[in-house]
Amino acid sequence: MRVYNTLSGQKEEFVPGGKTVKLYVCGVTPYDRCHLGHAMSYIVFDVIRRYLEFKGHEVKHVQNFTDIDDKIIARANQKGVSTRELANKFIEEYFTSMDALNIKRADVYPRVTEEISKIIEIVSALIEKGHAYPTAEGVYFRVNSVPDYGKLSHRKLDDLAPGARIEPCAEKEHPLDFALWKASKPGEPAWESPWGSGRPGWHIECSAMSLKYQGETLDIHGGGQDLIFPHHENELAQTESFTGVRPFVRYWLHNGLVQVGEEKMSKSLGNLIPLSDALKRFGGDAIRLFVLSSHYRSPLTYSETGLEASLAGVERLRQALKPGVLDGEGKNAIAGPYRQRFIQAMDDDFNTAQAVSALFDLAREINRAGEDQKPVKAQETLRELAQVLGLTLEERALSAEAGPFVELLISLRRELRRQKQWSLADTVRDSLSKLGVVLEDSAEETKWRYAPKATIQDESAHPQG
Repeated sequence: MRVYNTLSGQKEEFVPGGKTVKLYVCGVTPYDRCHLGHAMSYIVFDVIRRYLEFKGHEVKHVQNFTDIDDKIIARANQKGVSTRELANKFIEEYFTSMDALNIKRADVYPRVTEEISKIIEIVSALIEKGHAYPTAEGVYFRVNSVPDYGKLSHRKLDDLAPGARIEPCAEKEHPLDFALWKASKPGEPAWESPWGSGRPGWHIECSAMSLKYQGETLDIHGGGQDLIFPHHENELAQTESFTGVRPFVRYWLHNGLVQVGEEKMSKSLGNLIPLSDALKRFGGDAIRLFVLSSHYRSPLTYSETGLEASLAGVERLRQALKPGVLDGEGKNAIAGPYRQRFIQAMDDDFNTAQAVSALFDLAREINRAGEDQKPVKAQETLRELAQVLGLTLEERALSAEAGPFVELLISLRRELRRQKQWSLADTVRDSLSKLGVVLEDSAEETKWRYAPKATIQDESAHPQG
């Protein structure tokens, strides 16, 4: 099994440090709703975790919440609520969306505001070791104290300064020195520290939480490619400076970003596709399939057509799992080569695009056996591998209130057909079809299932801010 390590810039054999794979993934800053960009990252690392468990590894998964920062403070003030109330609201919405995507819960979800003592401990030690210095505005990390600063982003310190996002401070020794602790401003939440009242900087939180819950060395540290610099670069520098242990992370894995046209999807650009809206229209399986049909390190371009194709693809896989009857060898033997293809793809840096292709080819072979002769063991393999990708392949349900109305319309159609009013009967069927209700007639009865063809047409799909 080989994975691409951002630090080395190449694929490496995956060899964890112990029995349990230590996985740390950067979490959200809960000041607004989640969007499809968030979905991509957490689907990717959910599948990585699932595949590691499929291969027999135990995984300890830690994912933080940045529940205090400038954006949370600004939004809370705008809404007239406390930062805690605002963060709790969006953390709750985050879990609702992730559950709908069938994202497995992490083992620990630490929050910055609950880890202040560990942060202060690390900042104090960095000052003592000469890696950080206090100023009137807070405590800054001294980037010149790390000879190999820039090794994760593969750039030298002198090359990083131009164009970098630099926090202004007249007392900084170097433009790229970054805040470990920020002095408090009037009206902001703050905690007491040896350097006065204040709050943590952005980067120090992940060092504190990974060290507390995973120890000095992680097996995998994950996040989006937009976090490589400065967040992960700074996290790497301060953690290894604090512990003196190398490596801090054995394998740095970064997913590509969701794009709308040529730009990445982000709150600041105002080009979001809210995840809750997409879930209502397409469901969790279709969104997962849309993400996993591309390699995780590649950019993913948002497309309504692509999501609709993924919705249809989910339905093809679902149809292949309709109850089978063939239980002997014969057709059941077809599953072996596809299972091997799936494993080979995933062993090659979690190539979900090739793994998905193997699933569809297996589904096609199953369907070739005929509606009444589907091979049971091959279906079991398809379901097993789909679950590794987090696909439930469960039929999307109509609301409880809608079911009786569907039954009423089916009864009406049955009566129209009995009276040979074929045109009106077809109109009922077509109307139900537009709502995503598929009718399946037999000599005895008419069965129905919900398989919506989703489209995004309303204004909420294209928010302006």
